[in-house]
Amino acid sequence: MSRAVDGSKRKEHRKKILKQAKGYWGRRHSNYKTAKDAVTKGLFYAYRDRKDRKGDFRQLWIIRINAACRGEGLSYSRLIDGLNKAGVTINRKVLASLALEDLGAFKAVIAQAKTALGVGA
Repeated sequence: MSRAVDGSKRKEHRKKILKQAKGYWGRRHSNYKTAKDAVTKGLFYAYRDRKDRKGDFRQLWIIRINAACRGEGLSYSRLIDGLNKAGVTINRKVLASLALEDLGAFKAVIAQAKTALGVGA
């Protein structure tokens, strides 16, 4: 009796990998062996970078807040310290958007931090 070598399960699995590798350059989109490696690595990078994105945005917000509060004579770390002492719970995302879009509200937040620090508002 002849032996089945290329069964439907195997074909389905290979097809699934090659479908995920669609658009890859060179042999990576057509050759199963290289496509499998490329897809595995791509999925790993996608998973890792979804986690990294959160840190990247936090870094961006901190840069924006620091740039805005330095114009008011305060550093970022002093601002955060002042807000903590004043009991203001506002996250960095909102602070950064205030610094970009509503400078008046941002200056009011800075004034609260300055009074809590005892610096001349």
